[in-house]
Amino acid sequence: MRIRITFSKLGALRYTGHLDLHRLWERAMRRADLPLSYSQGFHPQPKISLASALPLGFSSRAEMLDVRFNEEISTDEIAARLKDNLPRDIQITHVNLVDEREPALQTQVISAAYTVQLTEPIDTLVLQQNIEALLAAESLPRERRGKFYDLRPLIETLTMGAESNETTSLHMKLAAREGATGRPEEVLNALGIEPEYTRVERTALFF
Repeated sequence: MRIRITFSKLGALRYTGHLDLHRLWERAMRRADLPLSYSQGFHPQPKISLASALPLGFSSRAEMLDVRFNEEISTDEIAARLKDNLPRDIQITHVNLVDEREPALQTQVISAAYTVQLTEPIDTLVLQQNIEALLAAESLPRERRGKFYDLRPLIETLTMGAESNETTSLHMKLAAREGATGRPEEVLNALGIEPEYTRVERTALFF
């Protein structure tokens, strides 16, 4: 059976990388005595796949993974067993049965939404003007790892909001397809905001 788990990744675990998160889930499932299915070959691997790698330092309330089990087991029991074997900064929100014929989870992601909390004061009028100029631009040439690309088509939406404690936030929806992934820190750089003075949280994945 193929199961999809939606979960949050908060607190100190935002500094846990993609591979370590994969291993964390594998250990939790083993401790929960869940019937993991493994690949064939000399180095069998559990059939666990995360939807989209989350950059180090980002928190999330919308992570997803698919896992395959060798035996039928109810989604309620899966959630109950895992609850006692996961760190407190990982919280399961949904456990669903998935059709085996569906494409791989990673290939279905088309975009992701983020909320960015600014940790330093900023002139919101200037920020709004910068957002409007960025969205009005025909192209935004950027360089990543020695390769040039256009950031503009990767930005689907970008708005500013204010929180109750009078700090400023940004809300953005960025493309997340293979070979066409928008990164929040690139948008922040384009707005003249240093990413180290922000807190980034992924709030949704779109398929």
